[in-house]
Amino acid sequence: MNAKGVAQQALGRYGEELAARRLTESGMTVIARNWRCRAGEIDIVARDGDALVVCEVKTRRAGDFEHPMAAVRAGKAERLRRLAGRWLADHGGPPPGGVRIDLVAVLLPRRGAALVEHVRGVA
Repeated sequence: MNAKGVAQQALGRYGEELAARRLTESGMTVIARNWRCRAGEIDIVARDGDALVVCEVKTRRAGDFEHPMAAVRAGKAERLRRLAGRWLADHGGPPPGGVRIDLVAVLLPRRGAALVEHVRGVA
């Protein structure tokens, strides 16, 4: 992997750490990170009361051309729904509170603290 790829991976890991912290601070319980199957990867799986939450994390540096929220288009949302189904099949089916897909966007400014936005029910 080249230096740019290594830097992108580090940026992604940092964003996921901030996202997990935000979810935990809001009362959710993180039960898995970077869960993988043949169909892809779920960044964070969490519980919010009796609901299961599949959470996509997008991290960007300030000044990048696209806000992290713009990265979840129809194709990505459909993939997340399929992955949620795969998770449920592997882990005993849907919980009483159902399943929700959330997005956590992490924006890293040139200076100062990261901006972390959590949007519930994006897909």
